Amino acid sequence: MAAAGQSATGQGSSLLTPAKRSAVAPFLAMDVFKKAADLMLAGKDIVRMEAGEPGAPAPRRVREAAMRALEDGRIGYTQTLGIPSLREAIARHYRSAYGVTVDPARVGVTTGSSGGFVLAFLGLFDVGARVAIASPGYPAYRNILEALGIEVVTLETRAADRHVVTAAMIEEAHRAKKLDGVLLMSPANPTGTMMSADALRDVCETCDRLGITFISDEIYHGLTYAFEAQTALKFSQNAVIVNSFSKYYCMTGWRIGWLILPENIVRPVERLAQSLAISAPTLSQIAAEAAFAAREELEAVKRSYEISRAMLMEELPRIGLGDFHPVDGAFYVYVNVSRFTNDSMDFCKRMLEEAGVAATPGPDFDREHGANAMRLSFAGTPDDVRKGIARLKAWLR
Repeated sequence: MAAAGQSATGQGSSLLTPAKRSAVAPFLAMDVFKKAADLMLAGKDIVRMEAGEPGAPAPRRVREAAMRALEDGRIGYTQTLGIPSLREAIARHYRSAYGVTVDPARVGVTTGSSGGFVLAFLGLFDVGARVAIASPGYPAYRNILEALGIEVVTLETRAADRHVVTAAMIEEAHRAKKLDGVLLMSPANPTGTMMSADALRDVCETCDRLGITFISDEIYHGLTYAFEAQTALKFSQNAVIVNSFSKYYCMTGWRIGWLILPENIVRPVERLAQSLAISAPTLSQIAAEAAFAAREELEAVKRSYEISRAMLMEELPRIGLGDFHPVDGAFYVYVNVSRFTNDSMDFCKRMLEEAGVAATPGPDFDREHGANAMRLSFAGTPDDVRKGIARLKAWLR
């Protein structure tokens, strides 16, 4: 008799088929991340410029808070929306950073911003809803929305608008066919571009007037170089805010983020979170609260990004990679590579294997035009960036 899971001929078989919702595009940045890690395990020296992951460790205060919690013993569940003291600390942050008053009851602590997006999308949109996002833009937006049965509307950014979505673009898309939501990030991934305060105000007011839910991804706040970022809460109490301790606070692997929700959305999101996650990781919550007291250390990390940014702005044009979006914030340069290729997937593959530099190909961020672009991350050290530039210069010669 054939063993379970095998056919009579001994061949492996399965009656299982993947759900249609799983057929989302791969997250190429993570595919490159894995390939680069595999090459490093094999002994190859790789300059990592593919991932949006700070090269610096979490601040000392964060690590010490986690160690104290471990020494104290039991790490159990927390309230679903987070430890009250952390929710209060996040609310205080909005007062000190932006002059905006936030009721801690409107704060929901999540498993990274990724968990926040799933909760927000489930709590705000039904299957078939239409949500607009920018292109180029963060690929996980589209993938999560599509997996949840939500229709994605692409808003193509333009050089004339500094590659940011404008209120006029939203109104035009809504006029063509009703939008239920708009999701924007400033500073943006992969471009590093930022919305001015006036532009953000216009977007908030337009969405409120048209009855469109506006979700503002503010994960790169704190990492700004051209001008300071403003929170959408300054212009609308209807806005949903997504943020995380991953980027400015150097806590990617801790998987801890937060939502700021309108009052009537708090309980629906809480009900969803109770079943989807119970609570965000307790140890990470304890550590995250300490991050707000680590500003001096975090600002030193930011200064290293500024050094790397300046280096790239100066050196990339010299090696034929001078066509890129304004790098106002975050830690990315989104570079046009059409001078060298019309297939950035192949270009990045060869660059990794031949030059030992990992970068993310443009189709991750723009399905229509991304074959002409790639994203370089300068989240590592200035020495990493310097080495990466030298290798690119030699490889492109």
